[in-house]
Amino acid sequence: MENRKVINKEKIIESLNTFFNSIAFPLVVGVLILLKTIMFYDSTIIIRESIDKNLVIGTTMFIITFLGIIYMLPNRARIISTIILDLLISILLFADNLYYIYSSSVLSVAQIANLQYGEEIMGTIPMLIEIKHIIYFVDIILIIILLLTKIIKIEIKDKADWKRNTLRIISGIIAICLLFTIDAKYVEKAGEDPYNKDTQVKKGTIYGYHLSDIESLINIKKSAKYDKKEELVSDYKKLKEKYNEKYEESNYNLKGILKGKNVIIVQLESVQEFVINKTINGKEITPNLNKFISENIEFSNMFMQSYSTTADSEFSAVTSLYPMENGMSYSRYYSNKYDDIFTMFKNEGYDTSYMHGNYGYFWNRENVYKSFSVNHLELKNQFDDISENIMGYLSDELLYKQAVEKLKTYNMPFFSFIVSASSHTGFTLDGLEDRGKISIDVGKYKSTFFGNYLESVNYADYAFGTFIEELKNADLYDDTVILIYGDHNGIDMYNDELLDFLEQVNPNINDVDIKLNYIRVACSMKIPGIEGITIEKPVSKLDIKPTFEYLIDGKAGVSLGTNMFARKDFISLNNERIVTSRYYYDERWFRRSDGMEIDLEEISEEERELLDEYYNDMKEELDISTSISINNLLK
Repeated sequence: MENRKVINKEKIIESLNTFFNSIAFPLVVGVLILLKTIMFYDSTIIIRESIDKNLVIGTTMFIITFLGIIYMLPNRARIISTIILDLLISILLFADNLYYIYSSSVLSVAQIANLQYGEEIMGTIPMLIEIKHIIYFVDIILIIILLLTKIIKIEIKDKADWKRNTLRIISGIIAICLLFTIDAKYVEKAGEDPYNKDTQVKKGTIYGYHLSDIESLINIKKSAKYDKKEELVSDYKKLKEKYNEKYEESNYNLKGILKGKNVIIVQLESVQEFVINKTINGKEITPNLNKFISENIEFSNMFMQSYSTTADSEFSAVTSLYPMENGMSYSRYYSNKYDDIFTMFKNEGYDTSYMHGNYGYFWNRENVYKSFSVNHLELKNQFDDISENIMGYLSDELLYKQAVEKLKTYNMPFFSFIVSASSHTGFTLDGLEDRGKISIDVGKYKSTFFGNYLESVNYADYAFGTFIEELKNADLYDDTVILIYGDHNGIDMYNDELLDFLEQVNPNINDVDIKLNYIRVACSMKIPGIEGITIEKPVSKLDIKPTFEYLIDGKAGVSLGTNMFARKDFISLNNERIVTSRYYYDERWFRRSDGMEIDLEEISEEERELLDEYYNDMKEELDISTSISINNLLK
């Protein structure tokens, strides 16, 4: 019996080695890579959709091409190359998947420039990993174990005869020709929609997208529509004239009303709109923000333009332009000339400042804000008390208290841009000394990513309440203009606990509601003497600078946004999404009321023309903005 077991074991090992050293091994790995890639699609770009057969065909063609090139190699090199290919693709899909959870976008090679912030960025990864992600590496782990235990071995076979060598060479040549065919078809398709990565992946596959992305980075100047300032300014003026004629008339007579008044902008880390005026287990999640918003002006449809970085949000608010690839506007294009909000206020006689509880190297802020007209750059080194740090940043409470002390020393009128950070991704509030400042019980969400998010926002709200009290104690509240807004989303779009929470509030929630919830952030403005107003039309970060231009009757220079009190009824995102009062565009048009796709053949010609106009205006805005950044056309 034992002999039979030994013989069976030897046969199994022999069969494994035969398979491992045969042409079947790369083919089976190719099938596994295809299945991993389909799993990636299902977890990212086609959530709640069915996979398109052309996407599967294109992906299969890429994998066949890779394997065809590998087949040219002799046995040892073929096996090693197959394992390396499997490992590299698994790492790529895993990284893209994690990043998609974080920002609803796949990675770009341009983000290599952000590796300098690797320690801070890597700190969020453990919060994003799910058990299912191990599937990307199961086969590789198994192969490594079998190799290390010497159950399987890579054989160095005798030289094959000339017929087999010829066959390998021919297959390799065919694979290389196929690669050029794929490049012409799928890489080109991926490049057709430069701003929408989901569409790029759907048209060109994840592999075509990454090849197209590399080509775009190499030829980045060619991706800009405008390379001459005169042509850009001419088209910009035509667009603004059209907007002024169609939308600029205001619903409120507020022009110049804030001239000479102190102005504070507070950018709230990861504060989405859905937490406003909501309770959990009988307690308000954001009692101080609720009070501030109810007493002042609420913008209930403020949308982010960013790929989920604070720096992108700041860039849009400060310049009224669309941000480039995640953080690139600050890390790569910081030396450009922009018509920034600080210069606008300074030209009107304001003392300007920027405050943030992190060091100046992060997102290159020290260089960025020194290039703007900032009189007082208050970063972590400039604050006396840095004894409490949350998530690595100066706690919001200490930031706000010391911010008020600094504001009291500035000349009036002052303009100050303050960026909070305690409710940063990770949401564990590491470093908070007194967790009694969290006033809610998240119940069933305790210790989940979503539950941690709610607690972080609740603490951020507590700290904001101390800021308001400090301003009042310093006699800086009553006659000061204050704009608050969330910088970007905190929770990924389809987080299970988030969906459970949203469905309790709205049992009839649809997919468009979920997508809009992802990009909608809290926003409110305090204008002395005006209270209890809710503005429901879509607005965005691009609208902040032109709004203050209107309110102080200043000159803002180039701004792609419009006054938030005017009648423009749509906003665009830098990934080719559009939000209007009635519709949402994400590759196709949907009604906001019921989430249903619009059949363009069934609506009136006038309505079709309106939707076309929204789309064309969005493209023009993105082309102008991208050209300004890439070619520095405002210098």
